[in-house]
Amino acid sequence: MEYLTVKEAGEKWGIGSRMVTLYCAKGRIKGAVKKGNLWLIPADTPKPKDMRRKASEK
Repeated sequence: MEYLTVKEAGEKWGIGSRMVTLYCAKGRIKGAVKKGNLWLIPADTPKPKDMRRKASEK
């Protein structure tokens, strides 16, 4: 199984590495594993939804 680093996943998904780290720490990325000081993310994992905003209701 191939893994991506936080930086590589951020570039792939178009978000910052800090946001990817927060997703990993909160358990929002399925299969992410922490090895020492490094998060390893499975290469085929989709980008998690951004749950910070609600859709406007009209």
